[in-house]
Amino acid sequence: ENLYNLNFVQDAALTGGAPVKTLSGGGADPSPAYSLSNLVPFSSISTTKQVLAPVAINHLDNFPSVTIFFDLKEGVAIGDVVDWVNSIAPTVLPSSVEGRFIGEAVTFKETMNSLMMLIGVAVFVMYVILGILYESYVHPLTVLSALPIAVVGGLASLWLGNMELSIYSAIGIFMLMGIVKKNGIMMIDFAIMRQNQGMSPADAVHEACMERFRPIIMTTFAALMGMLPIALGWGEADAESRIPLGVVVVGGLVFSQIITLYVTPVIYLWFDWLQRRVLDKIPFFARGEI
Repeated sequence: ENLYNLNFVQDAALTGGAPVKTLSGGGADPSPAYSLSNLVPFSSISTTKQVLAPVAINHLDNFPSVTIFFDLKEGVAIGDVVDWVNSIAPTVLPSSVEGRFIGEAVTFKETMNSLMMLIGVAVFVMYVILGILYESYVHPLTVLSALPIAVVGGLASLWLGNMELSIYSAIGIFMLMGIVKKNGIMMIDFAIMRQNQGMSPADAVHEACMERFRPIIMTTFAALMGMLPIALGWGEADAESRIPLGVVVVGGLVFSQIITLYVTPVIYLWFDWLQRRVLDKIPFFARGEI
């Protein structure tokens, strides 16, 4: 038969009234050879009804999924919301339903985990570089001892300003670590140089504090003035979202500058005593010249 001569019409007997086009005739042939109405009607083996259903069914990991969006109230941190939802979900969701976060919530969690790992790697790299520079296992710790003080000052500034630990504030912590480490290097490097020239550890670190006080204050003040407009929210687009970055750096610089000028010399004397009395007697940790 010539398939081009076939006619397509609606056959309601097969589909229970649904407008489906089926084959119904053989064209010019008076006895139709392709009548589908002689087949078993669909209504005899099943029923049809109209119901409301979603236009599309989304899937996540090959499972049907429904996404529920939410906004945060003013002053509520996303981390607190995530913890609350994780604690209440097992008591609300049935055992056959699995709930998980996607979007900004999971991105925030992954980013903070990556930042913690990055901070650890950065501190390790700084320790290795300073250890090679000073040829010592302990004096890099003297320089790095200012980092926790600066971080505490930066986080305290966020707490006093009732601000959240966001991505911008995490970047500010990285900047703060680099600036504060520079202050320790300027002081400890000068003290080690004076001690190698024959001065006692106490006299060497005291002269380092006196001689390096002005350059430390100058560099800190320059960084402080550079970050102050960001902390005050000056600027055009997206200036308000960058305020936590400036607050972390400004608060951490002020707090660490006051504390480290007194704490760092004491830590230097402690580690120098540990090096001379303990580590120099161990071949692996001993300095080149004892």
